[in-house]
Amino acid sequence: MHATPEPALQVQGLRKAYGSRTAVESVSFQVQPGQVLGLLGPNGAGKSTTVGMICGLTTPDAGEIRLRGGLSLASDERGYKQRLGLVPQDLALYEELPARTNVQLFGSLYGITGAELHKRCEQVMALVGLSDRAGDKPSTFSGGMKRRLHIACALVHDPEVILLDEPTAGVDPQSRNAIFDNLEQLKAAGKALIYTTHYMEEAERLADHVVIVDHGRVVASGTQAELYAAHAGEPQLSVQFQAAPEAAALHGLPGVLRHTLDASSAEFTLHHLDASAALLAALAERGLHVRSLASSQPSLEDVFLALTGRQLRD
Repeated sequence: MHATPEPALQVQGLRKAYGSRTAVESVSFQVQPGQVLGLLGPNGAGKSTTVGMICGLTTPDAGEIRLRGGLSLASDERGYKQRLGLVPQDLALYEELPARTNVQLFGSLYGITGAELHKRCEQVMALVGLSDRAGDKPSTFSGGMKRRLHIACALVHDPEVILLDEPTAGVDPQSRNAIFDNLEQLKAAGKALIYTTHYMEEAERLADHVVIVDHGRVVASGTQAELYAAHAGEPQLSVQFQAAPEAAALHGLPGVLRHTLDASSAEFTLHHLDASAALLAALAERGLHVRSLASSQPSLEDVFLALTGRQLRD
């Protein structure tokens, strides 16, 4: 029997209030090495406040945050922050200094010097695809290049846990894909990543585990499959037959939870979309010829809207 691995980061019972307004209340989750945790929520849900507390920029009113081995801000603030990398929403670059110098500056803040600093700088510039622009000023970069340089600055000290707060805001599709590639490389290298975003398709691509917060509380947590099953309903298969089938011919089909029949069209609700092949084979065995079909599966956006509602947030 394998022991459960120790989380890279564990958050327990975080709370933060500003006067009478509670921004975060009883938020708990954990992220494993080599895992991407998607932290999702509407505007004002408490995501950025939670990230601020994890990286030590905001002091929680209650709760605990611990890295692997039990390290906390209270036990060793410098050691704790050495093991974290932060990519905030707002760019924090010196526009008139060369890109390489920006990265070196951030590395030096973590006590890295000399040959080690040069080596780390070259590694992270290569990772984000900016080696050929290392001597250029960020003021000459596109928005996507600045975002990638921003990530390099957060990685130069080789952190174990990386927090990315809306890292693709305002970038073009090519730069977004380049950033995704960077993050997948970091995941493969065993880094733990916490990723906040408003783009559900980003979380669907990247996140192994999803935490949805609203009004400062965790309203759902789990893998995407677990969230779909619990909150978004079952997948659907729409079938158009060549001729209208008898209603009895559609009873007892494998993998079907329920169905509706309207003339020569049927709508099947399935346990999971993988059941489609068995269903189609069973229809063929019963002599029912399919003219066309279409499938639909719940998305993370369906889960998100089901839990947080469709009302606009300011």
